[in-house]
Order: sequence, then C-alpha cells, then structure tokens
Amino acid sequence: MAEIFGDKIIKISKLELGPFGTNCYIVECQATGDSMVVDAPGDVDKVLTELKGTKPQYIVITHNHFDHIVELNELRVKIRVPVAVHPLDAGALSFSPDVKLNDSDVIKLGRLKLKVLHTPGHTPGSICLHVGNYLIAGDTIFPGGPGKTGSPADLKRIINSIVEKIFVLPGTTEIFPGHGTTAILGKEKEQFEVFKSKSHDPNLCGDVLWLSS
Repeated sequence: MAEIFGDKIIKISKLELGPFGTNCYIVECQATGDSMVVDAPGDVDKVLTELKGTKPQYIVITHNHFDHIVELNELRVKIRVPVAVHPLDAGALSFSPDVKLNDSDVIKLGRLKLKVLHTPGHTPGSICLHVGNYLIAGDTIFPGGPGKTGSPADLKRIINSIVEKIFVLPGTTEIFPGHGTTAILGKEKEQFEVFKSKSHDPNLCGDVLWLSS
C-alpha cells in the first residue's frame, strides 16, 4: 500500500517496490488528475493500481541504475506515455527516451510545475525534481548523507550538487529519496555542517554519513 503525502495542490504516493526496496513515486495534480511516475523499480501492477483514476502523462527516471529502471520497459508499454531522463543517463536505457531533461527544465503536470535539478555524483545524469515544498531526490541525498559514490571525485561532485542545488531550497523542504524514509532539508543542512567541519581521508567515497564519516 502506498504512503500518501501532499496537500490540496499536489498528491505524492510512495511505493516501495522491486527486489531492492526502491521507492517509486506517483505525483498527481489535485486540480486536474494529471499524474506522472518517477522511476520504475518493479511490481508494475501495483503502480497501475495506484494510477487508477488519474491521467498519466510521463515516466521520469531520476538515474539509470538497474534498481530504478528494472521494469521500465513493461511500464511504458502498459501506460504508453513519454519517458524522460537526463541525456547523460539515457545510454543505459534499451530505447531512446522521448524527452531529455536538462538542468532547470520545467515539467508541466496539470497546474503543477516541477523543476529539474541536475545533480551529478551518484551517476553523471542524476536528477532531482522540485515542486512546492517537496523534492524527489532519487539517490542524490538520503536522511543522514549523500547517495553512494564510486570515487572521491564523485563524492566531491555529489556534495557540490547537494550544496549548490538542494541546500539553497527552504529548510522546510521535504525530501523523498530513492530508498528509505523521507527527510527534512533543514536537518540535513545541520548535519552537513558537522561533516564539513571535520577533516576527511582524501580517498573517502562510497556510503558516506554526515555525522560519522
């Protein structure tokens, strides 16, 4: 069963799906019923059930890791809407995406406008979606730290993305990550200040936590 978030303007349904417990989000404009699916980690029938009564418009992929796209082909065949992804992550798909998203692009969904934030680090083409007081973050930021990185350069890259693109948002912004529970941006900024105040191994990367790494 989906967890439901939002307000009178927007509804966000969170489904934990697939073999890796990956979050899939369905965003709906409350005024028009237009909806979009963010990521396709599995259990397509559950996604279709959650979409009932809405008017699907897009599938948006936050990044191209297998656990976020494992059932993308099946989902796109079932709902027949454009698939959108950042060009730097498009090559991992088995087809050419319908829409290539770049930084600061705006996705119109009914009366909603979702701003695309290009946040490289976890993958070159990772994106987040910002709308109102909500941030759908993919694997860029989680409660307590950044997404997993494969090299020190990638860790620097993802931290720059978080500082420049995410930490400039209001502290009350609610973060919806690609795995696990939601977070509040203000708390993440406070914990990052602890991380920033410490010295770190120049080879630091992988699973990093603001308070203990």
